[in-house]
Amino acid sequence: MSILLAQTDTTVGFLSNDAKSLEELKSRPPEKQFLKVYPSFKEFKKDGNRVPQKYKNLVRRAAKTTFIIKGRASRIVKDPIHLKLLKKYSWLYSTSANKSGHRFDKEFCLTKSDIIIEDTRGFKEDTPSSLYKLNNVRSRRLR
Repeated sequence: MSILLAQTDTTVGFLSNDAKSLEELKSRPPEKQFLKVYPSFKEFKKDGNRVPQKYKNLVRRAAKTTFIIKGRASRIVKDPIHLKLLKKYSWLYSTSANKSGHRFDKEFCLTKSDIIIEDTRGFKEDTPSSLYKLNNVRSRRLR
């Protein structure tokens, strides 16, 4: 799968179905996992994910929020523009469009991506998503 460069619901990001290619692109350690983004809660569940019963409504309705459940980071996209892209796939790995540990650099992004998808919003670095870790007992805000 090729690497897409697009404005996601939160910030400029690289998207792909292949974690290895994203890992190489960002010079990222292999043990660090990528976020998986889904176009709907149905696709999220179809991929084998489970949510503790008391948090299902929170996960289903939350916008610009990433949840870590059983060590897997996931987000269900609500942004209509980004959703159009995601509906073509059942899910995609997502990561910020920069070298690991560096700030956004447009030149780096344009040279490293295979497909560039620029919409009316253009490319802008924005605030990252909220981050929660959930388990059966409690939820903890990480960011």
